[in-house]
Amino acid sequence: MQTQIKNWGNSQGVRLPKQILEAANMEVDEVIDIEVKEGKIILQKTFRHKTLEERAEVFGGELNLDGEYDWGEPVGREVW
Repeated sequence: MQTQIKNWGNSQGVRLPKQILEAANMEVDEVIDIEVKEGKIILQKTFRHKTLEERAEVFGGELNLDGEYDWGEPVGREVW
């Protein structure tokens, strides 16, 4: 797939097709890292920790933070 480098104000920009973003698991407005290595421009996702809300989505929006957690039976010299 090919694209062109275009002027964008005082900078230059490249439009990435939707299929490329989907294949790279990236979204519009996502912050990414960019670097040049051996004459190649490399774009990659920035690592960031998930927010509490993003983590809660995995559990259907509920984290059950309002009570005690059963860690099971003692295994060592824990004092209960």
